[in-house]
Amino acid sequence: MPAAARTTAHHLTGTVATDVLVVGAGLAGLHVATLLARQGHDVLLADRRTTLTAAIRTTGIFVRKTLDDFPLPVEHLGPPIRRVLLYPPGMRRPVGLVSDRDEYRVGDMAALYEASAATAAEAGVRIALGTRYTGRHGGTFRLTGRDGPAEVRARFVVGADGARSTVARDLGLDRNRHLLVGAEEVFEVLPNGEPPTFHCVLDPSIAPGYLAWVVHDGRHAHVGTAGYADRFPQGLRRTLERFSASAPGLSGVDRPEAVERRGGPIPVGGVLRRISCADGLLVGDAAGAVSPLTAGGLDPCLRLSELAASVLDDALNAGRPDTLAHYSGAGLRAAFRGRLSLRRGLSQVRTPAAATAAFTLLRTPPGRAAAGRVLFGDRSFPGRPAAPRLHAAHR
Repeated sequence: MPAAARTTAHHLTGTVATDVLVVGAGLAGLHVATLLARQGHDVLLADRRTTLTAAIRTTGIFVRKTLDDFPLPVEHLGPPIRRVLLYPPGMRRPVGLVSDRDEYRVGDMAALYEASAATAAEAGVRIALGTRYTGRHGGTFRLTGRDGPAEVRARFVVGADGARSTVARDLGLDRNRHLLVGAEEVFEVLPNGEPPTFHCVLDPSIAPGYLAWVVHDGRHAHVGTAGYADRFPQGLRRTLERFSASAPGLSGVDRPEAVERRGGPIPVGGVLRRISCADGLLVGDAAGAVSPLTAGGLDPCLRLSELAASVLDDALNAGRPDTLAHYSGAGLRAAFRGRLSLRRGLSQVRTPAAATAAFTLLRTPPGRAAAGRVLFGDRSFPGRPAAPRLHAAHR
């Protein structure tokens, strides 16, 4: 049976029993479900999408630490990226950094989701697509799928249902309050003679409180922006159109009329404190497992999912729900303390003049070193090894 068929074949009716109900089939949900199934537990994974290739929200940028530590299928990853160009407002005289190591690769997220779902199904996970989580009622969790409503009796539930998690609400856990909104366009490109490059534009007029970006790896271009929703005077989509018309790194690129569009909320408040209770826990964006500064969430989501699977395995084997108390975001937040401070600082850069002034510091050796630590450091969730050596980029 083809992978896509295996992952959509499960239908739900009546009352269903399972060890763990996972709500949401992003990377976090798929990873925790697979790990639990491999440990011998019965896992049901539900997602409202009818296909995992639809409604993709992430750019799909994987950092080197993730690529080193997780066996992602290389056939679904773009070329390695070592070069980053940081642009001030006006996009003149960018600050260039090049690492001596491969730092980023952009994943083909549709293919990665399908591959991860196939792996989960092979491990024994029951996957129900086209199935919405509609809430908790007493001791059961309600789902509505193509065959109508169903009630799930689960020992535990995992909320992997995104930044505005409904599972978090139903379990009485913390919910994300500090959010950015982002949007991007993705389309195929041909090599342009330049090395694969990550272009970042710091301009509050097009990315208030964050940055706009172009990733050109010789296969695909990702053109996007993100920021605080109430600071886009023309709206997010109109701002993206304006940026896309003059975005760096796209000189000579034939832009197709039809492009893939992505977008959604991005939690930047750090890992939430209360991410578990006796009935379940949160992973991924639902848990706030996103870097407050860089807004990168793929590495934290995978690492937190491994911790979640370990804690759930202990709880299931011991028969003691209080074991989940060991899964707490309070201690994990310490790893985000510095980045939370930098997030607050970045949020205060409200004018192009202020951003331009910041580039005066970025052009100094200490400024370049600081930028290198953020962009190329081995900081991950929760470890903090050292950063690599840097040398100047050549345009």
